[in-house]
Amino acid sequence: MSDQHHSFLDGFMDDYFAEAEEHLVTVRRGLMTLESSLGAELPTAVLEELFRSFHSLKGISAMVELHEAERLAHQMESCLRAIRQGHVTVNATSFETLVDGAKALEEVVNTHRRRQPVPSTDRLVERLEAFAQNRVVTAPSATSSAAGAPLAGRPQLWRVTFTPSAALVARGVKVDTMRSRLLQIGEIVRVAPKVVSGGGVEFEFDVATERVQELDAWRDDGVQYALLEDHAEVQVPPEINDVGVVPAAASDAAPLRDIAVSGATNFVRVDLARLDELMRLVGDMVVTRVRLEDTLRHVESHVPFQHWRALQEHGSRLERQLRDLREGVMRVRLVPVGEIFRRMPFVVRDLARDSGKRVQLALAGQTTEIDKFLIERMMDPVLHLVRNAISHGIETPAQRSAAGKPPEATIHLSATTAGESVILEISDDGRGIDAAAVADRARASGMPVSDGPVDSRALLDIICASGFSTTREADRASGRGVGMAVVRSTVEGLGGTLGLDTTPGRGTTFRLTLPLTLAITDAIIAHVGDQVFAVPQSAVREVIEIEPTALRAIEGNELLPYRGHTLPVVRLSRLFGIQSRQRPRFHAIVVGAGLAAVGLVVDRIAGQREIVVKTITDPLVRVDGVSGATELGDGRLVLILDVAAVSRTLRARGASEGVAV
Repeated sequence: MSDQHHSFLDGFMDDYFAEAEEHLVTVRRGLMTLESSLGAELPTAVLEELFRSFHSLKGISAMVELHEAERLAHQMESCLRAIRQGHVTVNATSFETLVDGAKALEEVVNTHRRRQPVPSTDRLVERLEAFAQNRVVTAPSATSSAAGAPLAGRPQLWRVTFTPSAALVARGVKVDTMRSRLLQIGEIVRVAPKVVSGGGVEFEFDVATERVQELDAWRDDGVQYALLEDHAEVQVPPEINDVGVVPAAASDAAPLRDIAVSGATNFVRVDLARLDELMRLVGDMVVTRVRLEDTLRHVESHVPFQHWRALQEHGSRLERQLRDLREGVMRVRLVPVGEIFRRMPFVVRDLARDSGKRVQLALAGQTTEIDKFLIERMMDPVLHLVRNAISHGIETPAQRSAAGKPPEATIHLSATTAGESVILEISDDGRGIDAAAVADRARASGMPVSDGPVDSRALLDIICASGFSTTREADRASGRGVGMAVVRSTVEGLGGTLGLDTTPGRGTTFRLTLPLTLAITDAIIAHVGDQVFAVPQSAVREVIEIEPTALRAIEGNELLPYRGHTLPVVRLSRLFGIQSRQRPRFHAIVVGAGLAAVGLVVDRIAGQREIVVKTITDPLVRVDGVSGATELGDGRLVLILDVAAVSRTLRARGASEGVAV
């Protein structure tokens, strides 16, 4: 009974944390919008959205007895009520109180999630109470009513009918447009579509408002309205109560705020572990299909031709269906990369303020999707790169003006897909990286850096070296030389690559290339002696055939002429101590791009297969250069090559020997 009780509570808390995060995302977005409107009329729709989010957070926090979060959300709700009722004026100073309240609320939820002691918020609650009670009440006047402020008293209920048309749509007037307008002048009690003669559609809104004069201006936009005589005076529908339910006495019809989110019933929250298990089962089916294919190949000579053709057709159909199933399960695991981006505006705002710099954040590709597993693990690396951009890359306004730049810098976060990969870019228009100065400092610290110009790949190796830092003192935005090493190891540990482009005086771009998913993927099957390796196809640029005489040895390293340049190569037989077979020709698997390209020399290529990735997590059996294992269907385990680790080993060996590879 006790175990079942704990299991239920854990599942309930998971739902709480998921819903709380959704509301906190809305809060972050709303506060950033409010800040941009300081000094002008604050957007009513944003204030309403923030009020509802804090009200919902208060209710769900009370349900799980997280009283510190409940108390904070209640005070934030009171502040929002005071603002929207016009009792409090928001300026830059008082806005910081709202920001601090939102950050504290998020910290309380996160510490409870980590099962850590919840921090005290007594001082902050006092500030929020003072904010909400600082009321400057002015009597309403005809002037203020004309400007759009609601008059005191009871609102009246109006039936507003909106008839859309092609002409109105061309002018940008749609049902959502009308709904937003109505929300600005009152409370929507009911909304319903209505089919009219001829197959057209009208939308009926029952609106409680006192600003009926504004409806006259919308007559040319397909609006008609009339007073509902049976309900000449109504109360605005009450707020949702603390358990998230509208009292039955309020109205039989749900308010629009409930209708607007009714689409959420089409979504189901699923524990990621369940999706992992589903993906594992799909992987087992893929292996079983391969085994079936190998078995059928052995009995081909014993089966009549017409039956064999039927078996082939069934096998091909099964392969297509399994691939569709795999892609379907993978799509379920995909979430918008905006989950990473949405945390960054607050980070940029706070760090820019603390450092005295002016920075704006530009986002692109937020709807690009990536595996939820990767989202969770890429949050910290992206956050660190954004912090680095502000700490190291962005100049002060005075420095930017002296360099002929706008005083406000821009950090771009973008995401795009390329085949089976997703590319995240974090770029800034700051001072860039002085490669020569970085190399000199690295040499002074005893790092093995080759003489001569430092290209972008070698520069990345330096700044990602553990313990190396370009700053002498740690600050809030940057660490002490461990951040970039962790960023690179995290990216490469997920089967991705980290790239760098920088131009002194113009800015820096970090490029993170990651696979869309890690569970099932296509791979190149390669033989090295008696050993078989699988190389994830997402990491493969191309496969080339080479003759042994084409290789050139320079100071213990082998190079290959390649498309007008030189390609460093590494023989997997030497790397892993495998006896290679003598062949007149070899194959090289080219991985990486540009100056980071490397050729992996193997004996022969056996083809391409769909593999199920089994990650090796036991530190006692892990081998550098091998990321996991798979089964091809004949019962033998095949090692999956860690391309990033092999490339890193080659670069380290070249650096220690003073050779650029």
